[in-house]
Amino acid sequence: MKFIHRLGYYLGGFAIGLVLLMFFLNGKDASCDYGPNARTTKNISSKPIHYSEKASLFIIEHAIDSSTVRNLVKFGDVDFSLTETKKDSCNNYFIENSYKEQELKLKIKNCDSLATLLDIKYTNS
Repeated sequence: MKFIHRLGYYLGGFAIGLVLLMFFLNGKDASCDYGPNARTTKNISSKPIHYSEKASLFIIEHAIDSSTVRNLVKFGDVDFSLTETKKDSCNNYFIENSYKEQELKLKIKNCDSLATLLDIKYTNS
């Protein structure tokens, strides 16, 4: 069999496979969260988030609602240089994001079934 025929069969099968994958995965919430930042933010976002006293005061003072806090965590960037992951039970993560054109830094304690927002502050103040 000539190379051009083999290439044609290969590309035909590959195209059919892509169409089948698109058909089966269409409408599903399939994601490729393989990076450390994406895995961390997805893990924290999947848990209920509680607020410390300091974080609650900041949220009330700046009129930030809980859905905004969830989006700040979900779409934020984890600063792994400041993160404390060597603990046995709960890890502390620092997440940076912007809100109303100002940079925010969140400190989150991530346990097995609960995430606690320990601190939230503007980085430029």
